[in-house]
Amino acid sequence: MAIQQKYRREEVSEVSCCLKYIIFSFNVLFWMFGLSVMAVGVWAWTEKNAFNNLSKLTHIALDPAFALILIGGITFIIGFTGCIGALRENTCLLGSYAVLLAVILVLELTAGVLTFVFKDSIKSQATEGLQTFIVHYREDPDQQNLIDWIQEDWLQCCGIKGPEDWDLNNYFNCSSQKVGSREACGVPFSCCKRKLNEIVENKQCGYDVRKEGFTDDVGKRVDLIINEKGCLQSGEEWLERNMLFIATVCLISAFCKILGICFAQNLRADIFAQKGKWH
Repeated sequence: MAIQQKYRREEVSEVSCCLKYIIFSFNVLFWMFGLSVMAVGVWAWTEKNAFNNLSKLTHIALDPAFALILIGGITFIIGFTGCIGALRENTCLLGSYAVLLAVILVLELTAGVLTFVFKDSIKSQATEGLQTFIVHYREDPDQQNLIDWIQEDWLQCCGIKGPEDWDLNNYFNCSSQKVGSREACGVPFSCCKRKLNEIVENKQCGYDVRKEGFTDDVGKRVDLIINEKGCLQSGEEWLERNMLFIATVCLISAFCKILGICFAQNLRADIFAQKGKWH
């Protein structure tokens, strides 16, 4: 009788070994990635002393550091439930993992449909978000770095609809020259067109470019110095050019989530089946 009991214990000692370690391996990566992203977000908030002065966070939803903490936290939780659930053969954690993936999948599909249906409203929201970035450009280093990256590296643009939008910022407003702002009637350096083989970036290239009749020291016109196209138009053009790539990434992401849900549910079913055999 003891021999038979030992045989049955060995028979159920492994539950879908291949499936178990596939889920475990992938989710270890997501777990570590989420932890890293969240750590960067927390570090960015610490550098801004945001934890001690939460009154500064008037536009927390637009704070890049907060976005990193949120994305990292969600990724960490999903990776944790999938990783530990598979390793410990915990049906509760595996079920939570499948539910979380399903919720995110539904939210992504809903967001895609709403983006297509309410694109004008979303365009308006994007405009308001960019206006907030411009107004608080010098107040939050994370927002400043983000808009510099958008204007200089990603879209090669300036302002929302054009350089004149920088009048929204107190430092770049043309009236600020009365109080001695050197940046008055100018734009950030990220609006400037890149020069070939430029080693040291000229941080003052945007000074005075919005003054009437402005030309630089060698007689160049404004349109040869800065990008005059607004970021909203440049963003729409970028989306049109990369629509196939974006659609492909979305489909791959959705397929991976569906695969993760199926794997988790199959592993749960195997665990329940093995427990039934044991009893």
